[in-house]
Parts: sequence; C-alpha cells; structure tokens
Amino acid sequence: MSKKHKSEHHEEHADESWLIPYADLLTLLLALFIVLFAMSTTDSKKFEEMSKAFNIAFNSGSGVLDNTTIVTTGEQMSKERENNRQPSKEDLTKEQLQAAMKQEQEDLEKLKKQIDNYIKTAGLTTQLETKLNQSQLMITISDNALFPSGSAQIKPEARSLALTIATMLNKYPGYEIVVSGHTDNEPISTAEFESNWDLSSSRAIRFMDILLSSKKLDPKLFSAIGYGEYRPVDSNANALGRSKNRRVEVSIIRKFTDPDKSQNIPATPK
Repeated sequence: MSKKHKSEHHEEHADESWLIPYADLLTLLLALFIVLFAMSTTDSKKFEEMSKAFNIAFNSGSGVLDNTTIVTTGEQMSKERENNRQPSKEDLTKEQLQAAMKQEQEDLEKLKKQIDNYIKTAGLTTQLETKLNQSQLMITISDNALFPSGSAQIKPEARSLALTIATMLNKYPGYEIVVSGHTDNEPISTAEFESNWDLSSSRAIRFMDILLSSKKLDPKLFSAIGYGEYRPVDSNANALGRSKNRRVEVSIIRKFTDPDKSQNIPATPK
C-alpha cells in the first residue's frame, strides 16, 4: 500500500520538459535578430562571422549569450569604423590645417593649369574658362559648346571635352563636385521643357552623366543643380550678355578653408 502511495505522489510533479525546446527557440530567435543586424552593415567579413555564430547556435547546445564572439565582433566593428574615419577639419591642429590647405592649394592650382592648357590647345578659349577662389575651382563652359539651342542633348564633339575633364579629376579624388546649369531669361515652353528650370537642370544632369562614365570618380561626391535664369553673370538686355548667362559650371569644392583669411592661400613659389 505504501509503495502505491509513493508512486502516486511522484506523478503529481509537473512535466517541465517543454522548457528545453522553448529555451532553444528563444536562443535561435536572438541569433536571428543578431544576424539580421549584421546584414544591415556593408562589412562582408563581419557578416561571415555573424553567420558562423548563427550556425553555432543552430548546431550546438550552447546559447548565443555563451558565445562571446558576437559581442567582440560588434566592438571590433565600432572600433574599425572609428579608425577608418577620414579626419575632418575639426580633427586637425592649426599646423596640420595650414599644411592641408597649402597642399590643397597646390593641387587645385595644378589642376587649373592642366585645364587651362587643354583649353588653349583645343582652341576653346572663347567657350571655357577657369577661376580659382577661396571656396572652389570653377570651370565655366558656354552652352553652345555643349548643347544645341533649347536642348539638353550633349553634342557629340562635347563628349570628349567632358571625358577629358573627368580624366583630370581622376587625379584629384575626394573632392565634392557640383555641376550647375544656367540659362538666360528668355522663356522656354516646349514638349520637353516647361521652363528654364527644367532645361538648366537637365543640362547639368546630362553633363554630370558623362563625367561619371569614368568609373574612377565617386558618384556620392557629385550633385547636379539647375538655377534657371536666376544667377546671371551678365546682363540679359543684349545678345552677348545672354550668351554668357547660358552656361554649365563644374565646381570642385575645397575641403579645407580658413574663415579667418579672406585672401588666397599663398602657393609654393615656382
């Protein structure tokens, strides 16, 4: 009788075997979210490490929290991003900033000289000009050198000009490039363009497209802007002034500028 009573008392304990698959499910869900987070980064090597951690969670009895590789990987990713970050102007000492500005001035003067030599050799002195100031190196190209009247289709002979400029820019990476289109104040309304805004924007984009056909240039550093008729460089009262206002400008933006100085940075004596 006592044995039977003891057996019945033992059977009253709840069956807790369900906790094992439940814990495994939670572990796998945690591993899944960590892998999805890793997939959102562009570091393929780190993603492979996260995938290995995921496989470990599937194929072994150890939980994800027991695997310190995942935590270490996250720390390493943060450290590497910090180490690979390019120094900004704020990170530089005054001496380093002055040295960087001087080197940039020399590079931009060299690029300007190369473009000026090309303009002279190609006989384009009436259609192109360059100007270097405290904020940028600007290449100004008249619209009739690039486009037929009222069109944004690049002339075949103008493609070589754009590709030559792109080749020169390849030697000076890291600069932000802004391509801007400008028109005169003569209104335009065609099936293709409703306004000068449309025309100037399309011209800037089409010229930028050819520049970026050079795969060595970084598209994320490029932007195209259409200003329409609202930033003239001459009077729109006569034909000569209007022709100067119809233009495309390619601006190479300085990375280092000194707000305390209004004059040009002195170049190294030649």
